[in-house]
Amino acid sequence: MRLSVLLSSAVLLAACQPAGRLNSLKPVAVPAGATPTSILAASTAAEWRAIPSDELMVIDLKSGARIVVQLAPQFAPVHVANIQSLARNNYWNGAAIYRVQDNYVAQWGNNDSDKQIPASVIRQPPAEYERPLAGLAITPLGSPDSYAPRAGYALGWPVAYDPKGKTANLAHCYASVGVGRGLSPDTGMGGELYAAIGHAPRHLDRVIAVVGRVVSGIEHLASLPRGTEALGFYKERSSDMPIASVRLASDLPEAGRPKFEYLDETSRSFAAWLHVKKNRRDDFYIRPAGGVDLCNAPVPVRPVG
Repeated sequence: MRLSVLLSSAVLLAACQPAGRLNSLKPVAVPAGATPTSILAASTAAEWRAIPSDELMVIDLKSGARIVVQLAPQFAPVHVANIQSLARNNYWNGAAIYRVQDNYVAQWGNNDSDKQIPASVIRQPPAEYERPLAGLAITPLGSPDSYAPRAGYALGWPVAYDPKGKTANLAHCYASVGVGRGLSPDTGMGGELYAAIGHAPRHLDRVIAVVGRVVSGIEHLASLPRGTEALGFYKERSSDMPIASVRLASDLPEAGRPKFEYLDETSRSFAAWLHVKKNRRDDFYIRPAGGVDLCNAPVPVRPVG
């Protein structure tokens, strides 16, 4: 029996409000013993949203491993435009992963090379560490957040937000991708990127531009040997993990494009899924937590095809 039938008409769900407002967070009833996996398995195709192919960055390592990053132009439009331009101009072909710091980040790029930067790239982007709350319809997490007044979800992303300051920002969760930079006022042009491979580094929220998240292949970064120098840099260049190419999915042949979709945070299934993440009552869980950390409940993303 499908979850949509089991939930019944008595279930109260998050209802979408106008842009810039909060989606109302209401109680959800779920079947006894339901798990996050069973809820996703029972979700309908209409509850999932396709990720545009020009917002998917495909990183192929020379080892044969592939990493796919979803970009977030709604939160860092200038940095993302730079990254898209760099990918289209083969900027990272021949670059490498040169820093892997345990429980922190894996970082890649050309480091201090003299590789030519495309003319279309803005070398000093604005500090896109947060954005106006206006224009976002946020589904609240409904649990306390240690790094912001509130936390929730918007456009498929985990966000922290400040209703009084009227700002929102992407949260630094596991697999988040950010832009390496020097000391302020440098904001990083997007040529050096990192992915979080350890406990969510939320202390970096609103300090560095978050431009996306790894949706496939994070294990290829998290399993790399750790660098032995300060901050996890590799001591010898022979230890670097070479990158064969970085391309946008939209620039790949249709038959070879990776495709992904995310669960709409305003959907019935997302409301049920989030409720169960907070209140596990299946066989293994002895005591329901009654809440969940934002980064422990990332918006579900799945491959298509």
